[in-house]
Amino acid sequence: MTTKIAFGVDVGGSGIKGAPVDLATGDLADDRFKIATPQPSTPDAVVDVICELLDHFSLPVTVPVGVAFPAPIIDGQVPWIANLDQSWTGVNLGEAVQAGTGRHCTVVNDADAAGYAEVMYGAAKGHMGTVAIFTLGTGIGSALVTGGRLWPNSELGHITLPKGDAEKWTAASIKDKEGLTYPQWAKRLQVYFDEIEKLFSPDLIVVGGGVSRKHEKFLPLLKLRPPIIPAELRNTAGIVGAAVLAAQESGLLKRL
Repeated sequence: MTTKIAFGVDVGGSGIKGAPVDLATGDLADDRFKIATPQPSTPDAVVDVICELLDHFSLPVTVPVGVAFPAPIIDGQVPWIANLDQSWTGVNLGEAVQAGTGRHCTVVNDADAAGYAEVMYGAAKGHMGTVAIFTLGTGIGSALVTGGRLWPNSELGHITLPKGDAEKWTAASIKDKEGLTYPQWAKRLQVYFDEIEKLFSPDLIVVGGGVSRKHEKFLPLLKLRPPIIPAELRNTAGIVGAAVLAAQESGLLKRL
């Protein structure tokens, strides 16, 4: 039986990476290829890199392509941007990528892509309740998936806590900046996830980001109603999520 694949691209502030994804397993079907994010990271420059990634793998035009991007995506458009050139503001990402590559592309927020990948293939595989997925890093990325359906652009890192914007008090980067121990940081995470539980009543919480490699140092300290578990896909999650969402949009893969 022929392996079904889709291609995922994960655009970041320092690098843009892509790979074909085996849709049966969620594994990369070839080695990930990464190119440094151009400076300045204008729309034309970033689309040129995406074209270079596609050319590297010589994929047939029938292969679905998904792009995970570090900004909210509303009807294909970038309403604001933090980690790339400000000229992205107001640009229709889907149209820009299609014009450059000659291919229809599914575009999605990067945290949404990573979170959806965890529900399809990772820590929350097949979970049909409400799953809240968080990436703890420089900031806090989030994704909400309910009944296998993605609720896009949740941006839960910006909910307001007593100390202000959540990610400015709770992100992994703040732990490092302030020299917090894991137990000290866990107390802040407790406040944050208590608020998440109160507002969204998730059935499962998944925590990713580089710090999740040391999950045993802080996740067991949290007392919540839903289970809270570490993510599994790590650095491939954005690529995998973008690819699988593109495959679903094209009809190559059924939704949960």
